[in-house]
Amino acid sequence: MGGHHDVHTGLHSAHGALAGEHPGRARNPVVKVLDLAWLEFEKPDLERAESFAHAFGFVTAARTAEEVQLRGTDPGAPCVLLRRGARSRFVGPAFRAAESADLLRLAAGTGTEVVALPESLGGLAVELADPSGLRVRVVDGTHDLPALAAQQPHTLNVGHAVARRNATQRPPREPARVQRLGHVVVQTTRYRQTLDWYLEHLGLIVSDFLYYPGQRGRGPVMSFLRCDRGSTPADHHTLALTLGPSNRYVHSAYQVADLDALAAGGEYLLERGYRRSWGIGRHIQGSQIFDYWRDPDGFLVEHFSDGDLFDAGLEPGWAPMSASGLAQWGPPATKDFLGISPGPESLRELRAVVGALREDNEFDLRRLRGLLKVASS
Repeated sequence: MGGHHDVHTGLHSAHGALAGEHPGRARNPVVKVLDLAWLEFEKPDLERAESFAHAFGFVTAARTAEEVQLRGTDPGAPCVLLRRGARSRFVGPAFRAAESADLLRLAAGTGTEVVALPESLGGLAVELADPSGLRVRVVDGTHDLPALAAQQPHTLNVGHAVARRNATQRPPREPARVQRLGHVVVQTTRYRQTLDWYLEHLGLIVSDFLYYPGQRGRGPVMSFLRCDRGSTPADHHTLALTLGPSNRYVHSAYQVADLDALAAGGEYLLERGYRRSWGIGRHIQGSQIFDYWRDPDGFLVEHFSDGDLFDAGLEPGWAPMSASGLAQWGPPATKDFLGISPGPESLRELRAVVGALREDNEFDLRRLRGLLKVASS
């Protein structure tokens, strides 16, 4: 046990679990999903959404009057599905099954059915709802798009090692070409119930837990969950869950080639009038270099590069949550990123706080005090 703890603290987090704390995984999950497949949104103005998507670095894979499918350069399914709707909203994630038999296993274990996906996507799906009411699909057999030309990482002279000789660095001012979908973060008023649902039904495992300062004994309020691929490393988090006064989308993240692609792509976005929310910096949990942007509907999206990859052997880290603890370096977390800048979003969240305190959920008065302490830390 001591040797395992040394590996954990040396490679991952300063602190692990205390006796009796959440183990961060289910003993016998129904299935173990392989990865995120795509995210689904509804948007009232598909033309405007597609224009931003191209500036952000997506390529349109398919388009009709009512739907836009956006992809990265990696082969596989589209990253994002945009459908026309009366208002802008996040519909839910789709996860990729590890094998086709898992759909039957999941359907049998949840009392649901395996259904066919639209022909534009191909394949089959099991459609579920998590305890927060978010629609969750697990899919298999979808059409695979071929790889596109990728943005090549730059050759770097690091320290005294000379890899680039008689050549300059001139990263072009162009969109940072999205390679793939990395993760999605959602907020829930029923954090513990929702966390356990993903562990038990989809086989996700926790990379890191965060708790409110002074409230560790009440349990975590945020978790970063990765796919369990055994000895094959997976992204530090594919899904992150955080406790809050409403059930809502927080942000989604998309991998790009390197820091130059991310930074030059950010300049391209700024020149076209789009709004940076926070960045550039490097996270602590996950270690990604990040840059956050608001799309025209106010949804938060992230470019990232150089993230952590863990295999199934690593146990969860535990740390107190703080605004200053969101990054190792970079500018302080902005009010916009934290959702507390004056505007419609913060007003909606304030109304949600009042409603949540009147209802039977995990977001009580002590949790509100903890959240306010985090926002000011």
